[in-house]
Amino acid sequence: MERMIPSFTTERVTVADGVALHTAVGGSGDPIVLLHGFPQTHLMWRHVAADLAADHTVICPDLRGYGDSDKPDGDYSKRTMAADVVALARALGHERFALAGHDRGALVAIRAGLDHPEVVTHLASLDVLPTPDMWDVMHGTSAAVGFHLYLMAQPPGLPEQLIGNSADAFFGHFLDLWTNDPAAIPAEVRAAYLKASREAVPSIVADYRASAGIDVEHDEADRRAGRQLRMPVSVLQQDWGAALGFDAAARWRAWAPDLEHRTVSCGHFMAEEDPGVVIKELRALLAR
Repeated sequence: MERMIPSFTTERVTVADGVALHTAVGGSGDPIVLLHGFPQTHLMWRHVAADLAADHTVICPDLRGYGDSDKPDGDYSKRTMAADVVALARALGHERFALAGHDRGALVAIRAGLDHPEVVTHLASLDVLPTPDMWDVMHGTSAAVGFHLYLMAQPPGLPEQLIGNSADAFFGHFLDLWTNDPAAIPAEVRAAYLKASREAVPSIVADYRASAGIDVEHDEADRRAGRQLRMPVSVLQQDWGAALGFDAAARWRAWAPDLEHRTVSCGHFMAEEDPGVVIKELRALLAR
């Protein structure tokens, strides 16, 4: 798997309490950290990372609990996962860096931007809303695509058993449902995602469960305190606001006053399905 991002090397970097993150690093120049989503690993960035590495140091970890990174019991709050990212960059010699995340990785990126504004210079989010807004807009039959959010929010036991008993079908369902172009995720990459996910069911569930509990508490506390993302922010999003009846850009603007919001026509896995659009927007963000 490590050879799939050309010219990148991989290493395990200890970030906190003995937890090590499997990380691919390539290129040179100003650093940018790329955080993957569900049900993926750092390999989702293979096209984007190779391009950005021409003039940036690109750091692509597997998140805590995913891929080849450690999967400890306990805390999967986005606050803890964001602290992992800051510690990772620091261990690699970078006190400040740009940050882009997709899906779950975007939620980690948002928390890093709120908790560590002196560290995150630029922030990009691919196809999520901040957690409280996500729960606000999930209603009606159009929201049925998000059934997994409610399943994994349940107390420990049942979600892990149900998903673990049919892991390939469960994770494969989302790989199929959320892309407009099946060829964007080749068979060998799909197999890598499924293997990594079936080996990480308890930690993936713990990550999602945190987003129905402690993550909401942290985000709501920041919203009440008027904290915002003060760095330049770019958001790429499918037009699922139209289906669910909300204004995605307006919800994002409440969190990020220096915002560029773009609607894309590709599927959810946009870094694989339309990497050219993602590269263009990330480069525009880095130039701001």
